[in-house]
Amino acid sequence: MLVFARCDFKAACGAGLRPRQSLAMIVLGIETSCDETGVALCGEQGLIAHFLHSQADLHAVYGGVVPELASRDHVQRLLPLLRELLEASGVGREDVGGVAYTAGPGLLGALLVGAAFGRALAWAWDVPAVGVHHLEGHLLAPMLEPQPPSFPFLALLVSGGHTMLVEVSGLGRYRIIGDTLDDAAGEAFDKTAKLLGLGYPGGPAVARLAEVGQSGRFRFPRPMTDRPGLAFSFSGLKTAVLQAWNALPGTEQNRADVARAFEDAVVDTLAIKCERAVAETGLERLVVAGGVGANARLRARLASLGRQLQINVFYPRPEFCTDNAAMIALAGRYRLTRGGTEGLAIRARARWPLEEVEAPR
Repeated sequence: MLVFARCDFKAACGAGLRPRQSLAMIVLGIETSCDETGVALCGEQGLIAHFLHSQADLHAVYGGVVPELASRDHVQRLLPLLRELLEASGVGREDVGGVAYTAGPGLLGALLVGAAFGRALAWAWDVPAVGVHHLEGHLLAPMLEPQPPSFPFLALLVSGGHTMLVEVSGLGRYRIIGDTLDDAAGEAFDKTAKLLGLGYPGGPAVARLAEVGQSGRFRFPRPMTDRPGLAFSFSGLKTAVLQAWNALPGTEQNRADVARAFEDAVVDTLAIKCERAVAETGLERLVVAGGVGANARLRARLASLGRQLQINVFYPRPEFCTDNAAMIALAGRYRLTRGGTEGLAIRARARWPLEEVEAPR
């Protein structure tokens, strides 16, 4: 799918990101951290165009991502996607001034495909390249919107195996103030979907089913909200769902009601922790990013919380909540225009703590 979109890069820079080099640079972004293959172009006015290929159908039969299959599919998809992107956008390779690729965290084999592809292109085109932290891309994804947040802000990052609250002071300046102790929210969605026989990927399937579920019929625990602190834990919630479902006849209405109760529990938990984090930090801007950030019920609840606390809440559009190359191109462009670049080494890290990301000098 080819999507053209625009955001005001100059306005975003004025909101807290001030490039040191030419704003005319067009950056190619490459995303291959897991089961989406993405390429995107980001220029002076923001996002020019992006392509995204999902491997959901490839992995659905296995009930989850198979790393080797993911890597092989990235190899097959990247070059055709790039050719289509350049042709459809009207951008020539001579117009590209830099390459950004996801360097981690993620599946190591998948990351190496994108890193090798991006580093080789940068060498062949004689342009700088930079590896981008996948979660930094998610944190900056709201900058793709017409009204981006300015620094500092509080971020609720709910992506894949990550559920965390992050105090974001600037580019590369991240302090985690709340993290998950076991299952992340996204993992809980996937496991609940599998338990209810909904297949893969689980988050959207559970959310669709919850729409026809009866609210209040079941009530599951809101993990770790009965004690102080900002830590998350969703393994107990998953167990509560398992016990409730095993005690019920497997009717469609029961399935929907359990899905609704599970979604309500996750949304309530995330909202309670966000409210605590706002009180602790005093920040007046809340960013919600990552795949679970596309959940409509979560968005509505946090919008209500924002009005209650008189803070501004920012989201990327749903297509930029899940993994995509647009956020990688944007984050890479911010870094490259501030002097960031790397040598010829191919860099990929399956594990890469967010707080180890360096701020541009």
